[in-house]
Amino acid sequence: MEVSSNLYLAVYGTFLSLLLGYGSLGCMEEEKVGLLQLKASFNHPNGTALSSWGAEVGDCCRWENVTCHNKTNRVTRLSLSDIRHFELGKWSLNASLLLPFQQLQILDLSLNDLTGIQGLLRLKKLRVLNVRLNELTTIPNLSALPSLKVLDLGVNYINSSQWQGLKYLSRLEVLNLELNSLMGGIPQIIGTLTYLKSLYLGGNNLNGSLSMEGLCKLNLEKLDLNGNGFEGSLPACLNNLTSLRLLDLSRNDFRGTIPPSLFSNMKSLEYIFLSHNHFEGSIYFGSLFNHSRLKVFKLSSNNKYLKVETENPTWPFPLFQLKILQLSNCTLQVVPSFLLSQYDLRVVDLSHNNITGDTPTWLLDNNTKLEYLSFGSNNLTGVLDLPSNSKHSHMFLLDFSSNCIHGELPTFIGSIFPMLEVFNLSRNALQGNIPSSMGDMELLTSLDLSNNNLSGQLPEHMMMGCISLKVLKLSNNSLNGTLPTKSNLIDLFSLSLDKNNFSGEISRGFLNSSSLQALDISSNSLWGQIPNWIGDFSALETLILSRNYLDGAMPTSFCKLNELRFLDLSHNKIGPPLPSCTNLTNMKFLHLESNELRGPIPDVLVEATSLVTLNLRDNSLSGPIPPWISLLSKLKFLLLKGNKLEDSIPIHLCHLKSIRILDLSHNHLSGSIPPCLDDINFGREVALMDDTFSRDGFTWFILEGSETYSYQTQILSYEGMYFNLKTSTKSEEIEFTTKNRSESYMGIILHFMSGLDLSGNELRGPIPPEIGNLSGILTLNLSYNQLTGSIPHTFSNLKEIESLDLSHNRLTGQIPPQMVTELNFLTVFTVAHNNLSCKTPERKFQFATFEQSSYEGNPLLCGLPLEQSCTPSCVPNGVKPPVSNNRENSSWEAIFLWSFGGSYGVAFLGIVVFLYLNSYYQEMLFYFIGEHVPFLRLRG
Repeated sequence: MEVSSNLYLAVYGTFLSLLLGYGSLGCMEEEKVGLLQLKASFNHPNGTALSSWGAEVGDCCRWENVTCHNKTNRVTRLSLSDIRHFELGKWSLNASLLLPFQQLQILDLSLNDLTGIQGLLRLKKLRVLNVRLNELTTIPNLSALPSLKVLDLGVNYINSSQWQGLKYLSRLEVLNLELNSLMGGIPQIIGTLTYLKSLYLGGNNLNGSLSMEGLCKLNLEKLDLNGNGFEGSLPACLNNLTSLRLLDLSRNDFRGTIPPSLFSNMKSLEYIFLSHNHFEGSIYFGSLFNHSRLKVFKLSSNNKYLKVETENPTWPFPLFQLKILQLSNCTLQVVPSFLLSQYDLRVVDLSHNNITGDTPTWLLDNNTKLEYLSFGSNNLTGVLDLPSNSKHSHMFLLDFSSNCIHGELPTFIGSIFPMLEVFNLSRNALQGNIPSSMGDMELLTSLDLSNNNLSGQLPEHMMMGCISLKVLKLSNNSLNGTLPTKSNLIDLFSLSLDKNNFSGEISRGFLNSSSLQALDISSNSLWGQIPNWIGDFSALETLILSRNYLDGAMPTSFCKLNELRFLDLSHNKIGPPLPSCTNLTNMKFLHLESNELRGPIPDVLVEATSLVTLNLRDNSLSGPIPPWISLLSKLKFLLLKGNKLEDSIPIHLCHLKSIRILDLSHNHLSGSIPPCLDDINFGREVALMDDTFSRDGFTWFILEGSETYSYQTQILSYEGMYFNLKTSTKSEEIEFTTKNRSESYMGIILHFMSGLDLSGNELRGPIPPEIGNLSGILTLNLSYNQLTGSIPHTFSNLKEIESLDLSHNRLTGQIPPQMVTELNFLTVFTVAHNNLSCKTPERKFQFATFEQSSYEGNPLLCGLPLEQSCTPSCVPNGVKPPVSNNRENSSWEAIFLWSFGGSYGVAFLGIVVFLYLNSYYQEMLFYFIGEHVPFLRLRG
């Protein structure tokens, strides 16, 4: 009996141990085989992903990216994100490969270049499916997924025809279709997903008014519709979403006012995003003071018609403790007083308002965890008053740019913000030296102190200690001395020291950064030659040394700068031109104007086929314009003014279809104007181009606990703290003479400028009527040549022209009267000093504004505003008509001579008869002759 009992206990114990320790047997063989087949599919044809699968570890539950149930050892999770190498190309997954995993609950297939999932997904236990960041154009067949609660199809190419595929997902709680190709409105089928709690549709092309009837009946907790084209006013039924925690309606076209009662019932709200719409009127921030859960409020207006009211003595004390507050471009005038009660702030962005008063450094004292503080573009005054014993170890971005802050920077500023990464105090009135303690900011990535009144030399400790610095902007100050002889800015890729008072030569130890991409030390007093070591910066894309006193030849090391896109050496004494070995394949903007270049236009430029701007004006270049110029097909701005170029204007220029500004003025060009110039664009097709040269910078991520915040440039979101820094930006700038004055055009204005200037040459012959086909041109200058013939009637087709100068030529004939009614934008017009005749244009519309100087120097021109009035035959009073060689003029001349002779004879006979009858006047006549005609007096 005792033996039997012991045996029973032994068997029972063995069975129990097997039952409890079932997992020790490892994964099921069927699922192991299935995993290997899945691996083969990911790796086809020659991939190396999931190398641990099937290797020495036999238990597939221990393979990477596989999670099994801790008791049954059935596969419950496959984390297969970013497994397939992108070089293997796009592919489609066969859904039958997933059949062995009937206990699978979570499947992550994101970032694998999937174009689709073939067949029906039959995974009855699947709760989470993530196919984000792939190449899907259709929603997979999901009709056999009754347990699916989370579906993430974000960042694909799914279009609106796929909505119906969602009707089988009756238990769905989270749907993410952000950043797809959805169009139209939100379909009614969304309203049938009664369990839905989170809906993400941001970044699509959804539009129309926001019909919320279906959505307002759901029990949503998160609603993200940002980055679409929804318009109209906000629907009142939003207030029915009492469980809503997150509302993102930013970056749409919503208009009208924001109702004061919009959020009255939504006491669960934690995140509100309304930025970048077209709201008007006022929003009363006090209506949110009872929302105790509110953490993030973001409102940045697209216009100046929205005002956020933050001040009212009757409003209650706010119950919330905000973490992120953005009220940008909302016409605030004071720092909101309710911020005095906030002690947990991480992000404050009150930029682009009208805030006045002293710099609110008290925000730093109240919020020791503050990480991002921006008051850029306001009217703050005073000094940057920071206690020497304060320390803000969490601050990574501080922006007080474009204000009126004066005084000196605290000498101990480096110890106050030891973790600072982005520091912007540009466009203020700061004085004094740059504190040496800046060098203590070892994490500082971007420093912008440009456009102030700072003086003194660059502190050596900053140049040696800021080892993480990538962007340094000190432009437009009064910094002086020589450039540093040593630095430790090994990660620097953008340096702007332009518009200061630096002098001396460019020293060898000035920079120690192999990754330098942009260098601007223009508008200083640097002299000597461009150093040969400049070629060691092989990554250099932008080099600006203009407006100094540099001389001599350009170094041969330029041949190493294969990445150069923007080169500006203008306004120096550099010559001769580019070395013949220079690689200009990537060059887009080349400025060599106002130097001492001589000889022909350098042939090395024939390789610069990407050039957008070629500026060689005000040098001593000679010879003809070379025929290879036509190979520079992307040229938009060709400036050769003020050289000694000769010969005729080549017809090869007519092949440059994209030219917007062509300036050949003040040379020695001769011959006629090529009629084919009307083949050139000259602004006929206005389009925003990417000619403005700029670069985007870096990204920083800061994670805090389980919650992530996102920082973008002027854009805050709740998902992750992300800051996209725009580094040194150089916009293309063109100097061009229009409306009788030289102007600089840059940025967006340059995209709309167009002009042709052939003035100051030796051009002959008539103006081709084809020039009148340049319907988009804004400026046309043909003055100071030897052009003949009449003004073409086709000039009335120059519909957009603003400045037309035909002065100082030999033009004849009448000014076309059609120009009066057709040239509606003309503000400068002159035909002075020609041989034009007949009546001036009628003084109405734009021509009513032109004064006498526009017409002077034309003897046969009459009518207002000139002083000469016109006779019926269109000849100025008191002016002898011009003599012509034709038969009509000859007969007129004969009639004139006979008439004149007859009149003269009659007058003579009248005098003789008068003297014969009057003896007194006879005696006086003989006396006058005797006294004043000597030979008669002698004879007498």
